[in-house]
Amino acid sequence: MGCSFSGLNALYDTVGGGGGDIWVNDYRFRVLRRLGDAGPAGSSVFLVKEVVAAAAVSDGTAGAGPGAAGLAKKKGVDPSHISADGTYALKKVFIQSDQHLELVRQEIRVSSQFSHPNLLPLLENAIIAVKDVTKSMQEKKEYLSTITILQIFRQLCAGLKHMHSFEPPYAHNGVKPDNVLITQRKEQPHLAILMDFESARPARRAIRSQAEALQLQEWASEHCSAHFRAPELWECPPHADIDERTDVWSLGCTLYAMMYGKSPFDYELDESAGESLVTVIKSAQVKWPTETGSSYPDTLRQFVTWMLQPHPAVRPNIDDIIIHVDKLIAKHSI
Repeated sequence: MGCSFSGLNALYDTVGGGGGDIWVNDYRFRVLRRLGDAGPAGSSVFLVKEVVAAAAVSDGTAGAGPGAAGLAKKKGVDPSHISADGTYALKKVFIQSDQHLELVRQEIRVSSQFSHPNLLPLLENAIIAVKDVTKSMQEKKEYLSTITILQIFRQLCAGLKHMHSFEPPYAHNGVKPDNVLITQRKEQPHLAILMDFESARPARRAIRSQAEALQLQEWASEHCSAHFRAPELWECPPHADIDERTDVWSLGCTLYAMMYGKSPFDYELDESAGESLVTVIKSAQVKWPTETGSSYPDTLRQFVTWMLQPHPAVRPNIDDIIIHVDKLIAKHSI
């Protein structure tokens, strides 16, 4: 199956996503795993499984599993192209220019013409308009509401809690707006999906030498986005216990980005006199924009600051974060 759909640079696009689910027009798919890159930068292929909602099946096939409805019922689809277990390859393309958009449309036109057992069929496609909403909102002086931010953030926390609850715990190592997928579900609330597990690994690591510390730093420089990377992954002591709270630091940066459109350390660098990014991050002195309309309650700012503790031993864990965000949602829902 081929498809063009938007990943998120877009915590600021249509707010939502599916707890692992993606809608392509009227068809719903659950992301199983990322298979790899495809073509130009921004293109990836995922293994997905079709989800056929029982409530949507009115012909007596409810509960019959993949193939009972959904793509199997789509007019004009060759039955031989329907997966027996409901799994398909889904291609995501992040379209970055009008020229790129035309190339994607050409790919869809060409692929749609073929029907041969040795050619991958294109069963469905969707091109979803995505704007650089971060930049757009800043230009228009528009900001997400406090409750919207908290509701999205709560879903990201739920996903991370699942990873952190494994034994041993897993760290995502790539928490940032670019790795949140927004999917609009028909007649259902939007949800947020944390994606891209290329850098996920067991979270806890005992560093007991300078060589091990340098090895960790080198790994982090290749796999963890600089503006969302915890201080201990920048300059790791030769004796340190690294754990899943590296993700909590990234969560704090992501929450700030949801509020203001960029990481807190982008703002720091804008105002610093030639300081390096690592120096700015280690200081953890968060500055807050003063633009009219960008004000958020002190409770939300304090929440960000709490997560951005430079010393991991005093940084909260994901359970602490969830307890606090639930209290904030209750407070700001009134």
